[in-house]
Amino acid sequence: MSPLSARLARLSRSVTFSACHRLHSKSLSDEENLKLFGKCNNPNGHGHNYKVIVTVRGEIDPISGMVLNLTELKEYMQEAIMEPLDHKNLDKDVPYFAEVVSTTENLAVFIWENLQRLLPAGILYKVKVYETDQNVVVYKGEVTMAE
Repeated sequence: MSPLSARLARLSRSVTFSACHRLHSKSLSDEENLKLFGKCNNPNGHGHNYKVIVTVRGEIDPISGMVLNLTELKEYMQEAIMEPLDHKNLDKDVPYFAEVVSTTENLAVFIWENLQRLLPAGILYKVKVYETDQNVVVYKGEVTMAE
């Protein structure tokens, strides 16, 4: 490959935060919620130590040697993830979840949307959210077309 060719790379950074939530849909009855979400529908909620890995993708800058400065990515993640979510009750402290069920899937979408507003256009590649070591959601901004 010639020195003038652009090199693409992916850069990832992780953060962990603690938050509580209750899986509960306002569209369902209390009985339906309990059946669907089981113990995760506990009225007092339950907590997790979430791990989030954010991956950006882009050309390696020939001058800096970076896709994105890690210090900048750290600051973006602080603003988009840690400030709104760490040590919060997702359902009560985060307005987004007032109408959206606080599943890990929806949490990944929330984080994606927050990061999209901060990062340079087109650089965000993937958000991976670990609710537990066994439960992981990957979101890449994909949507389906409504029929």
